[in-house]
Amino acid sequence: MTGLKKDRQSMVSRFSRRVRRSAPSPRRYRRRVAGTCSVLGAVAILSVGLTPGAAAADVQPKQWYLSAMKAEEMWKASTGKGVKVAVVDTGVNPDTPSLKGQVLTDEVPKEVSYKATEDYDGHGTSMAELIAGTGADGTLRGLAPDAKIVPYRVALTGLDKAEMQKAPHLAKVIRAIADSDVKIINMSFGGKIDLPDVREAMKYAHDKGKLMFAGTGNDAMETEFTGFPAAYPYVVGVAASDESGVVGEFSQHGNYVDLAAPGLDVPTWCDKTFRSYCTGEGTSMASAIASASAALVWSAHPDWTANQVLASLIDTAGRDWARDDPSTYLGYGLIRPRKVLENKDFNPGPADTDPLAKENFRGVVDESGKPVAASPSPSTEPSKGTETSDGDDQGDRASATASETDTSGNTTLWVALGAAAAALVIGGGAFAVIRSRRGA
Repeated sequence: MTGLKKDRQSMVSRFSRRVRRSAPSPRRYRRRVAGTCSVLGAVAILSVGLTPGAAAADVQPKQWYLSAMKAEEMWKASTGKGVKVAVVDTGVNPDTPSLKGQVLTDEVPKEVSYKATEDYDGHGTSMAELIAGTGADGTLRGLAPDAKIVPYRVALTGLDKAEMQKAPHLAKVIRAIADSDVKIINMSFGGKIDLPDVREAMKYAHDKGKLMFAGTGNDAMETEFTGFPAAYPYVVGVAASDESGVVGEFSQHGNYVDLAAPGLDVPTWCDKTFRSYCTGEGTSMASAIASASAALVWSAHPDWTANQVLASLIDTAGRDWARDDPSTYLGYGLIRPRKVLENKDFNPGPADTDPLAKENFRGVVDESGKPVAASPSPSTEPSKGTETSDGDDQGDRASATASETDTSGNTTLWVALGAAAAALVIGGGAFAVIRSRRGA
């Protein structure tokens, strides 16, 4: 196999899920930031450590982010009804208790439907449940429980060679989704190679009005690289944070981080047997929860465009820095869809204005503002980026301070990094962190 076809297989094999069965690392970023505040109602394949845990019927108490984000309150305004989310992953098992009736298997275009409902890992099913699970029989309940899932299987690490060759190419899948009535595309994976046809497919989906989310990657503790698809223009890169609003040390950082969402101590299926859930961490989970957040908002405001849904999530994200000075760790802050839903008159801005226009135009740059070189690609056509593998890494967290104190108490979910240094006190514990500017 030669040329572009070989290049494609090389890329997708880097969309890896590096899962460890050990407990998460206790380390944290400990640099101080100025000020104290409460946490805002704040995987790879971007899943890091998986700690064997609950049987299916016991998992909901471990979904700490539902109470932290005040899901019960949000569900009074929106449950995601009427919104379809494409889960591009290892496939989705539609027969788990949580997903029965939630997966639109007949809506996958035939040409890209190969084994879309056969999850060879458990990862794709987990992401689908985090987004739209019903919680039946005590299983995972999704943040947008009335949204619907359209499943896709692409070639990620873990497939044997024969199956990898049969799986549809990512660019073809994205274009097929773009031509459907799906509104949101979740991609909880990544790789190091930037391929021109995949980049073009993302642009095509954006032009078709789709809102795309991807985990930024889980390899920050081991190496520095840029993760795709999160780093592609028009894809929202999502970092992972814990219950205290602390960003996982494993979570890749850079100017392609746009938002942060819960991604630590989150339950997912342990494996493809679907017998029990394990507690894990990774930007995979963060991306899924961000996608679900967007589904809630879009369901409440069906006339909004993808630009407006994203703008509302950026405007209401938890941060204590200027909106036009995003963090390399948390982007525009910790996602808070409740802040959009509780204001029926929320102004999302112009329908045709891209809230990430500056980032999409500039592309990925380093701290000095220089363009980041791409990983070499075997194709004859040079590429600008690097596909990041959303590997699952355990890690420390950089905390983030909220721009406001939520009067409802300590259950407000997210806190974003301070501009200089500040201790964040939550539940009697102090977490400190430093925020790095993206640069011009």
